[in-house]
Amino acid sequence: MKIVEVSDVKARDDSANPIFRGHVDVQDVIPGGAKDFRIIQVNFSPGARNIMHSHTFDQVLYITEGKGILADEKTETVVMPGTIILIPAGEKHWHGATRDSSFSHIAIMPPGDTKY
Repeated sequence: MKIVEVSDVKARDDSANPIFRGHVDVQDVIPGGAKDFRIIQVNFSPGARNIMHSHTFDQVLYITEGKGILADEKTETVVMPGTIILIPAGEKHWHGATRDSSFSHIAIMPPGDTKY
C-alpha cells in the first residue's frame, strides 16, 4: 500500500511541453508506483490550457481546484472541484483554466500515446 499527500509531492514546471499553452506544473502523484496506470496532478495558471489532442486510452480527470474548461470539438463546459470526467480513447479534447482562475485536476490513465 502507498499513501500519498498530494501537497507533499514536488511539482515540476512542464510549460515547455508542446501540448501546453501558458504556465503549467505537473506532479507525479504515484511516481513508478503503479504498473498499469499513471496518476498525475496538473496545475494550470489562469488562462493556461492544453491544445486539442486525443489519447490511445481512456482518461479520467478529477477536478481538485479552481475553475476550468473541458472542451471537445463541439462544446466547452465549465468544470469545478468535485467533477469527474471520463474522456474515451480517441476523443479529441482540450482542458485548462479559465482566464480568471487557476485550475488543477488529477489525471488517471494507463500507458499509451497522446496525439496532437
